[in-house]
Amino acid sequence: MAEQLEKTSGVAEPVGSDELNAWKRGFTPQAEIWNGRLAMIGLSAGLAVVLLVRVFAGN
Repeated sequence: MAEQLEKTSGVAEPVGSDELNAWKRGFTPQAEIWNGRLAMIGLSAGLAVVLLVRVFAGN
């Protein structure tokens, strides 16, 4: 990481959408992005199920 910062003078370079959406293995920023996306989909689906059960179950 320090080596990368030296090359760019400490300025973060923008990353293209192809690079961010790539399926890469290991502890990479791309893997963390996909983990967050899938976690939000799962959380949304779970909340939707709970809401639908409460609405249609009556009480």
